[in-house]
Amino acid sequence: MKEIPAHSPLRLASYNIRKCVGTDRRRDPDRVLEVVAGLGADVVALQEADLRLGARRSALDPERIEMRTGLRAVPMRHNDVSLGWHGNAVLLAPGIEAEEIAPLDLPGLEPRGALRIDLWRGPEALRLVAVHLGLRRRDRRRQMFAIRTALKALPEKPTAIAGDFNEWSLNRGMEPLDGAFDVHSPSASYHARWPVAPLDRIATSTELALQNAGVGETRLAKRASDHLPLWADIAAAS
Repeated sequence: MKEIPAHSPLRLASYNIRKCVGTDRRRDPDRVLEVVAGLGADVVALQEADLRLGARRSALDPERIEMRTGLRAVPMRHNDVSLGWHGNAVLLAPGIEAEEIAPLDLPGLEPRGALRIDLWRGPEALRLVAVHLGLRRRDRRRQMFAIRTALKALPEKPTAIAGDFNEWSLNRGMEPLDGAFDVHSPSASYHARWPVAPLDRIATSTELALQNAGVGETRLAKRASDHLPLWADIAAAS
């Protein structure tokens, strides 16, 4: 895969891979990786990248990720078998480097976490927060407030929050991001076979501009997971 020219739009994607179990109930990592490769993304935030029980072993093999997609997994070093943090993992294209990796514990009834990664593409900086928020709206609001609080303690950078927000409504539930982020949901992403809910979203800070966005609705994507992948082309705001 070629390195990305500096100052070109960056394609950010989010994909809940459901531990590689498809809508046909088959676990098929290669099918998921084919969908990821077809997105043409520079940065991919994955949710449910690790198995739920035991040591939370990765559902994807890091070497196979790179072989099939040209992307590499950001090393978490949380343990010897997991790919991510609370199932959140990030894949990067050549030419994009991870400078700082910070797992975030999030409040709520069920265990949830987010992953903050400061990225560089040449001279361009991007702060990414990869999320998989809770099932209850009250918990999701607390979790977004916690993320904003963590971000306020850091030097300002162009920031994107990407992942499965688990919010069904287009009009409610995202209030903690008001004023600092624009939330993008180009189409319903769940359920993959019959998309009715915009659970997966990408939020961008005011330093970033959305150029294009969409949901991957290929025949393979409708089988590979119960979520469809979401992508957005972003660049520095003029």
